[in-house]
Amino acid sequence: MYLLYGKKGSGSAAIEAALELVAAPYRLVEAASWEPNDAFAGLLKVNPLGQIPTLVLSDGSVLSESAAILIHLGGAHPESGLFPRDASARAQAVRGLVFIAANCYAAISIIDYPERWCADADSDNAVKERIRAGTRERLHRHWEIFADLFPARPWLSGAEPGALDVHAAVVSKWSGARKHLEQRRPDFFALLQRIESHPKLSVVFNKHWPAS
Repeated sequence: MYLLYGKKGSGSAAIEAALELVAAPYRLVEAASWEPNDAFAGLLKVNPLGQIPTLVLSDGSVLSESAAILIHLGGAHPESGLFPRDASARAQAVRGLVFIAANCYAAISIIDYPERWCADADSDNAVKERIRAGTRERLHRHWEIFADLFPARPWLSGAEPGALDVHAAVVSKWSGARKHLEQRRPDFFALLQRIESHPKLSVVFNKHWPAS
């Protein structure tokens, strides 16, 4: 059984969704740095950064970073359809996962904690807001590029929703990029809505973002 450290309304929803797709048993432990609880100490023991999602495998080894976890699950459960069987399509799915991690996740971190990236922002709200505004604009541009680079056929992962689908849907959801995408990339926005309403995934999305 997998052990997943995560939090409602966070990026850990992508790993929950992937575990549902592969039909793998898992136990969810709620923990997050912004809401420390008794379980957070356990998270720090396996991941000193205290980041979620963190996945503990059945052999006790630990995986962090959403893209790395999804790539591992696809390899561990090849029959699940998390990744396309065609080598070229699979390579593009991996590219898409890393694109989100390197560009979209990075921008979200700056938006959430601008003071970590600029010493003057620690006590100057105006500086913080300028950093957030510029980074949010860049985040939206990254999503536009993603939408153009990775068309649905009919899903991002191929014939059925897979790792790239859940990652794109979750990160665009909690990063607050959906409103921008509805205006600038309506077809991609519609795809994201289809992903989260898919019968195998809707339970996870409704749990993390009820009536949203």
